[in-house]
Amino acid sequence: MTVHLEVAEGVGTIRLDRPPMNALNVATQDRLKELAEEAGRRDDVRAVVVYGGEKVFAAGADIKEMQDMDHTAMVLRARTLQDSFTAVARIPKPVVAAVTGYALGGGCELALCADFRIAADNAKLGQPEILLGLIPGAGGTQRLSRLVGPSKAKDLIFTGRMVKADEALTLGLVDRVVPAAEVYTQAHAWAAKLAQGPAIALRAAKESIDTGLETDIDTGLAVERNWFAGLFATADREIGMRSFVEEGPGKAKFL
Repeated sequence: MTVHLEVAEGVGTIRLDRPPMNALNVATQDRLKELAEEAGRRDDVRAVVVYGGEKVFAAGADIKEMQDMDHTAMVLRARTLQDSFTAVARIPKPVVAAVTGYALGGGCELALCADFRIAADNAKLGQPEILLGLIPGAGGTQRLSRLVGPSKAKDLIFTGRMVKADEALTLGLVDRVVPAAEVYTQAHAWAAKLAQGPAIALRAAKESIDTGLETDIDTGLAVERNWFAGLFATADREIGMRSFVEEGPGKAKFL
């Protein structure tokens, strides 16, 4: 298999495994969707790390495979391509991308599907599709502009240029830059910490934020309001408030 799901300490690691560059061919895209949905369902997975290995995150789509596809073939494939990435973005749990080496094209788009991005100091990210006479097709025009703003997104997409980790951090494309040897360790630690949190409240927070970014503020506020009230029916809310009153903040042990 070209993608694996490994679970430890409440953290599911979705590991790309298609050497040498983790090119995202059709089979890999389909497997990615399958495992993202599995991670979302499994009770023993409370947070997720997306990781490509020590050397490379993902260098993009499989260009040789795409070269043989005509317009009709891509019309039939394009929605499925987007759906495989959207499945990662919609995992109802915290997701962190551990980015090493290249994260280009589809690789960058996959990182954009995470809630948080930790990059190696030698990482290089970008959307070079324009250099092929194309545009990003797995969510890059939408998620990148929402993350860094339209002007910065247009710079990256119009030019197709790669950015190093330090510039990616300045742009807001990644959230933390660490030595390459520490990327997975720090990503797993971030996820493991959140895995101990209140699962339903984390899901509510993620859905409220993501939905709000995609709609008007009144709709976003309604989503927030409904989740906020609904959480009063959960055991985690009882645990959290009881712990706060009896022990002080930050000491609750959630189910």
